[in-house]
Amino acid sequence: MKRYKVFFQPGDLEVEVMEGSTIMEIMNEAGLDFDFPCGGRGKCGKCRVKILQGAGRPTAQEVDILEESDLKQGIRLACLTKVYGNMSVELPNYKKLEHNILMASEERSFQLEPHLKKIFIEVDRPDLENHRSDWQRFRDGLARGGYDSLDSEVPLALFRRLPDALRQAQNRVTAVMYGSKVVGVEERDTTATMLGMAFDIGTTTIVGYLLDLYSGKELSVVSTLNPQTKYGADVISRVNFAGREEQGLNKLHTAVVEALNKLIGEAAEKAGISRNHIYGVSIAANTCMHHLFLGISPQSIAVSPYVPAVSEPVVAKAAELRIDINPAGKIFVLPNIAGFVGADTAAVLLAVELDRSEDVKLVIDIGTNGEIALGSKEKMVACSAAAGPAFEGAQISSGMRGAVGAIDHVFFRDKLDYTVIGGVSPLGICGSALLDVIAGLVELGIIDKRGRLLSYDKLTNPAAKVYKDHLVQYEDQPAFMLVDAEQTGHGRPIMVTQNDIRQLQLAKGAMAAGVQVLMDTLGIRVSDIKEVLLAGAFGNYLNPHSACVIGLIPPELESKIKTIGNAAGTGAKLALLSASEYRRAAEIAGKVNFVELGSYPKFNSIFAQSTYFQPTR
Repeated sequence: MKRYKVFFQPGDLEVEVMEGSTIMEIMNEAGLDFDFPCGGRGKCGKCRVKILQGAGRPTAQEVDILEESDLKQGIRLACLTKVYGNMSVELPNYKKLEHNILMASEERSFQLEPHLKKIFIEVDRPDLENHRSDWQRFRDGLARGGYDSLDSEVPLALFRRLPDALRQAQNRVTAVMYGSKVVGVEERDTTATMLGMAFDIGTTTIVGYLLDLYSGKELSVVSTLNPQTKYGADVISRVNFAGREEQGLNKLHTAVVEALNKLIGEAAEKAGISRNHIYGVSIAANTCMHHLFLGISPQSIAVSPYVPAVSEPVVAKAAELRIDINPAGKIFVLPNIAGFVGADTAAVLLAVELDRSEDVKLVIDIGTNGEIALGSKEKMVACSAAAGPAFEGAQISSGMRGAVGAIDHVFFRDKLDYTVIGGVSPLGICGSALLDVIAGLVELGIIDKRGRLLSYDKLTNPAAKVYKDHLVQYEDQPAFMLVDAEQTGHGRPIMVTQNDIRQLQLAKGAMAAGVQVLMDTLGIRVSDIKEVLLAGAFGNYLNPHSACVIGLIPPELESKIKTIGNAAGTGAKLALLSASEYRRAAEIAGKVNFVELGSYPKFNSIFAQSTYFQPTR
């Protein structure tokens, strides 16, 4: 038995069905809520649908019930029309479909509402009696499909494309629409396929998700290191490069655009599709990455009062940004909140729906620039904490990114134990393991309140003395040896030095101070926070207990911590799949009150206090 595809609109639902199935049977199986007053017996004539493609001949019952003009327009009865080929069906007065889609963070109900639409039309053939232009006849075809109020602005490229498309496809073409604007025309019926890419552009990494814009299905996931790292590991160094070097801004812009185009190609290849099937791209990024992607100078971010050049959502043509997708494609950039709280945070808040939460929640994305948000539907506040690169392994003596060979977790048991990414001989330590080491040393009393690594003769906890051989001098400073040279993959010992501890103290102190400032701003206590949501790669891999032991997160909140994966990526997906969610991201960004930590009264004293550890023994 042959199988065919039936596409329903509005609702943008595609279903694969067996030959001979009725439209009614397909709608029932797909869970489409539609009335069949006579029970599908073809008696009442109420289940009218419009077949845009693949109608075939009407049945005798349809000829009896429906007017000839209706039949000519493709009106059929869903209970009687059977599928004998690919078909496109319009459901009159049908409300948009809602779907629950399991995203990267949590199951989230939202309305699928693609930014772009495809309309298949048959254009009247030209004749000697009526000298209407190709464009006029094309417009008439759209008007018959319900699009009679078109935007007057028409891309010149479309006029150039239209004559050949009409003649090569025997006047059967698909219009690509963005609102009331025609942005593309394609030969024959291409309505069955419309895909998009959602990107989370981070300072260190870029992640992309290929999505079916009709179903919301994730088709492939790709990632890469941000190639801008060769111009600087953090945002400030890239801002400086953009302003200092000749063509610096262009180099940074080109690097990220080329990376995205490469990822689009990889995602398309994985899914076995053409990049020409991609019509939309959404972008979530911190403010600096946002500006560099758009080719906007980020200089204003780095100097007081640290304002972005633009905070509103940005919609651009793919060609304007040299993004290699369908020529009709659009780029949807999420809004920024402030100079150092960007579109990635707006995406996270969209994903977790903080704007609709009855309870007060703390949302933390830990990285070189840590973003923190606190609040509920009543009020939301956010800040940026300059944590530095310690959490990502940079500026740590044996630090490295979370790649193969990195120690990712450390356990203080009867003896020191650890796990290594890839199961190979260790090459270094990444941020999550650094937290584990220092938390373990704090609990054992090997590190004191001020962060000093104690010598063996000053230890009072018997359990700490098991690690005597790990307490060494390394490059003229106290250090804790994780792995000796003979057991590493490069023949060098892996250490956590006194300076490494200081770097972590500064990083965790900045984050903890940010949390305290936001609580003070809202006038709440730790006990008022009902949930802590950790976003981003680092938040996903860290041990919550370790984070609480060192004071990165208030210890009282340990049982309330939930990791939510790449929530910025989830927000980017939502913004791509739903125009309503994209608009909501802008509303969220506008509601968040940004707190500048540097100008907050008593911040210096709060920060200093937050750098301390609280040993448990």
